[in-house]
Amino acid sequence: MTEIDAKIDALVPEWLTLPDIAEQLDVEVTRVRQLVKDGQLLAVRRGENRVLMVPAAFIDGDKVVKGLSGLLTLLRDDGFADEEMLEWLFTPDETLPGTPAQALSENRGTEVKRRAQALAV
Repeated sequence: MTEIDAKIDALVPEWLTLPDIAEQLDVEVTRVRQLVKDGQLLAVRRGENRVLMVPAAFIDGDKVVKGLSGLLTLLRDDGFADEEMLEWLFTPDETLPGTPAQALSENRGTEVKRRAQALAV
């Protein structure tokens, strides 16, 4: 959980606070904090108040986007820092098309995971 730079902040179209996510998932905020701590969600500090926030693209209705947790683990295992993961997930890729985060939310996680695995090679 780190503070991000303006470049990455500009890539992510929408952010949610942990209480917002807790409300959407119908769980306690402590559960959302545990998801972040366990690496199932990626949160960074933003704004002048340094509020912990998660990209809205990681939440699909009342659940975490399918495949996100495994993808984050894969990227961490490849040595990616939180900022690098966000940059990779939200940078448009013409061959997908869209961003890896969009592809995940559209249930194209297998292809996103393949690309993430190729990064390690």
